[in-house]
Amino acid sequence: MSSQRETHVVTFRVDARGRKRVTLIPGDGIGPEVTRAARRLVEAAGVDLAWEEHAAGAQVFKAGDPTGVPAETIRSLEETRVALKGPLETPVGYGEKSANVTLRKLFETYANVRPVREFTNVRTPFSGRGVDLVVVRENVEDLYAGIEHQQTPGVAQCLKLMSRKGCEKVVRLAFELAVAEGRRSVHCATKANIMKLTEGLLKRTFEDVAKEYPTIRAQHLLVDNAAHQLVRAPEQFEVIVTSNMNGDILSDLTSGLIGGLGFAPGANLGADMAIFEAVHGTAPSLAGRDLANPTAVMLSAVMLLRHLDEHTAAAQVEAAVHAAYARGHFTGDVASAGALGTTAFTDRVISLLAQAPDGWKPRQVAPLKIPQLSTRADFVRVESRRVGGLDVFLETSATAQTVGRALEEFTRDGPLRLKMISNRGTQVFPTTGTAPDCVDHWRCRFVTRSDSHDLTDAEVWTLVDRIQRHFRWMHLEKLQVFDGAIGWTRAQGEGEVPGA
Repeated sequence: MSSQRETHVVTFRVDARGRKRVTLIPGDGIGPEVTRAARRLVEAAGVDLAWEEHAAGAQVFKAGDPTGVPAETIRSLEETRVALKGPLETPVGYGEKSANVTLRKLFETYANVRPVREFTNVRTPFSGRGVDLVVVRENVEDLYAGIEHQQTPGVAQCLKLMSRKGCEKVVRLAFELAVAEGRRSVHCATKANIMKLTEGLLKRTFEDVAKEYPTIRAQHLLVDNAAHQLVRAPEQFEVIVTSNMNGDILSDLTSGLIGGLGFAPGANLGADMAIFEAVHGTAPSLAGRDLANPTAVMLSAVMLLRHLDEHTAAAQVEAAVHAAYARGHFTGDVASAGALGTTAFTDRVISLLAQAPDGWKPRQVAPLKIPQLSTRADFVRVESRRVGGLDVFLETSATAQTVGRALEEFTRDGPLRLKMISNRGTQVFPTTGTAPDCVDHWRCRFVTRSDSHDLTDAEVWTLVDRIQRHFRWMHLEKLQVFDGAIGWTRAQGEGEVPGA
């Protein structure tokens, strides 16, 4: 089903003096302090970049811009195509969308790459286990599409959208990352046993793409098992590719294996855009106090330098950060006794740029090849299709039996028949002998009486017209059959789906 297998190495822009241009977004809370530390370290390593500083996040929201990302910042990113970003404050549970998510979506940075590698002298239950892995998280779709609806006063819906194109891009990048970093295995973590169409799409895509990388060991596992295995034997993993929500959770877990979010760098990568940032938040209680740990942003700068083809400097900076910990230099989040402030810790790292910790094994990293897929919106095309039925979502306080008998009457003489009604995913009509605790949100499934009939819109509206005279409806979903394969799943307790 793959339609394009080309790759390219991301290029970068330069200014009139030949310096590589980078948009710098200091961020909120501790952001300005930790990004300033990373910038100092990059410059100390001898890399002269053309930094273009622009705002995003809390100060932009407070200025009245509901996007959190002003036009001038977007223009800079469009020109430089690369950024180093501090953490941004996001309203929780109300108000504007996350500026972080806005940036990822605007520039289609479809892969969130989060490496973790253990540090000497940062004691965790996993010290000495050789933790060195990367989580590659799909970054723009899944539940993070943010499409939600309040369907009844007491029932909300969130749409989980996953595409073959989105899955293929992130899976291919995960394999290309393994190749670039000399890693031998890629695991794919999904919940395909429960969400067979969405999470199952990622699993099927992974299995298809894996055939093109025969030298890389490819293995699928359920995401709950992945979490279990990560705290039992994290050293078995090298690259884990997963969906957006799962990746958000697993990458925080993996940062905990090495000491916490203060050690977790990240990169948001797209076909022609790269935004590098720490995984941690704004830590407002530490802001302006010279107490923040800049390690995560420093290591994000390492990823930035590799992206800019500054591999020697990247290796020196990464080694110097690890050397600082090996020599017992810490900020207060690691150890209170003898803790250094942000500035002093940065000074120590800079002083170690020409050194590496004992036993340090630098990873030889080749340029990462970014997958290039077709830009067609209809990325997956089929030879045949028909509409095999309709799910109608109703709001009513009536019982399942009352609703079911009425709907059976409405379809007694038409092309559709009522197959079942479910409530929160469990069939309640016809009764299965159980008594679920129901809410006022009912999915009513109608299927065509003939397995060859292609339901028309006129037939849909005829049914809806009959229903709306008696019940309040809020949502319709056509039941699609593509190339003979049904495009829907059964409710808990629902019998066989009619033949396609």
